[in-house]
Amino acid sequence: MLTTNKLYFNYPTSPSVLKSINLELKPGNIYGLFGKNGEGKSTLIKIMSGLLFPKSGNCTFNGRSIQQREPETLQDIFLIPEEFELPSISIKAFEHINSVFYPNFSKEQFYNLLEEFHLKPQQIISNLSFGQKKKVLIAFGIAVNTQLLLMDEPTNGLDIPSKSQFRKVMAASVDSGKCIVISTHQVRDLHSLINHVIILDNAQLIFDESLDQVTKMLWFGRASSTEQTGLIYSEGAFGGRSVHARMDKEETEVDLELLFNGVLNEPARINQIMQNNDHGTRV
Repeated sequence: MLTTNKLYFNYPTSPSVLKSINLELKPGNIYGLFGKNGEGKSTLIKIMSGLLFPKSGNCTFNGRSIQQREPETLQDIFLIPEEFELPSISIKAFEHINSVFYPNFSKEQFYNLLEEFHLKPQQIISNLSFGQKKKVLIAFGIAVNTQLLLMDEPTNGLDIPSKSQFRKVMAASVDSGKCIVISTHQVRDLHSLINHVIILDNAQLIFDESLDQVTKMLWFGRASSTEQTGLIYSEGAFGGRSVHARMDKEETEVDLELLFNGVLNEPARINQIMQNNDHGTRV
């Protein structure tokens, strides 16, 4: 679906923001794009949507260069940006004006999502809180039913109940024909939602693995003085949270935050284990 090949980008007065990024995103997945602030997540998302052009390398969607910004390509990509301005019109008017650009838009789905988010079509967007405005964009972004949905820090501005609503509607919206990319530094917000992890650090891609493979190769739990074999990364002294090569341990739920911190601290070791096929016995 979407492929980047040796993607480089830098702003005029800054060093490289992205260096040789190679990705292949496939339908049927929700990707979590993680990284510290300033590591190029938003830049990569904008390149994927055609808002920025790479300095070298390419980004293609269904075999077409996104940089060409062809209508047939853009009508199947939707971006929910971190920062945005919405017009001072009703939600209903916003839908009427913008939905015509997306042939697969579902009016029924949009208004059902508004109801889920406790919003009314007659409400004037400029009178809404930032979190409510974001809900309007999220509802619209889901209802356009594009093959590729890009979301940059979608949970910023949402309170705890709204974050739960967000996870609920996102889990219900993915299907075999869609690809969703969610960029965030708030790793915990995507717990139990994504099925593939992408991590950027120092302008480079340092991790790109499915959660199935992570579960197969890594073990998450509490470190102890008697269970140090295969220890990769630990937070705190003995008894703290830790990442191990799984080896013969029982399968555990992936701790996204712990995985993220582990990859940032031990990228080479974790990637070496991920490339093995024997539950990480060679470490």
